[in-house]
Amino acid sequence: MEKIVEICCGSYEDAYQAWLGGAKRIELNQALFLGGLTPSLGSLVLTKQTTDLNVVSMVRPRGAGFCYSDSEYESMLLDCKLLLEHGSDGIAFGFLLSDCSIDVARTKTFVDLIHSYGKEAVFHRAFDCVKDPFKAVEILISLGVNRLLTSGLEAKAMDGAPLLKQLQDRYGKQIQLLAGSGVNATNGLALMEATNIHQIHSSCKDWNQDPTTCGAQVSYAYCSSNAYAYEVVSKELVEELMKSVSL
Repeated sequence: MEKIVEICCGSYEDAYQAWLGGAKRIELNQALFLGGLTPSLGSLVLTKQTTDLNVVSMVRPRGAGFCYSDSEYESMLLDCKLLLEHGSDGIAFGFLLSDCSIDVARTKTFVDLIHSYGKEAVFHRAFDCVKDPFKAVEILISLGVNRLLTSGLEAKAMDGAPLLKQLQDRYGKQIQLLAGSGVNATNGLALMEATNIHQIHSSCKDWNQDPTTCGAQVSYAYCSSNAYAYEVVSKELVEELMKSVSL
């Protein structure tokens, strides 16, 4: 099967660098330091105007978990519609109930909405918080989810490789599996070979500096090792990853 590398991007600048590095598909977010939140429409529109990338847009209104209030859910529905209407090729989302099981009703509504635009429904790593991954993936299949991003319930996908392989062997013909978390040029091919999963997800992260991050008494830093740093997609790391898996 065709190998696919998806790059996790936090901005239009990231998307453009991923495209320059040879990527064909991205997941578009903002605030990657929170795990990725809903991107701006401007970043989506610019990406579609200036590249030929397949863009999967995140719909996630806040950090922390995936059990949302009614008002959060309403804003997510509107974000989903707006992103689809402005050219997104798919939507990444995830809904859990308070017991960490799949929220069937909200997931079905999102899948049906996304499919009504002829686009792909992608359930993201909220999946990695479920207690029974086999039951959860069967629910997602029954609801028509196109693709599942997962690390195999571990912090890093390489550690989750045994479960990822089980999921691929058991369900790979019914749902696309996308392996992500800690994936890079040193392990991407090995992960594919260990799991038989042909799609991987990587941030290809590097750091830039912004000298205005800190004032005399004020700091907007979030990088613990460098107060002035913010993460970016590295074109060179994308190129290395693509080459490492022979793309």
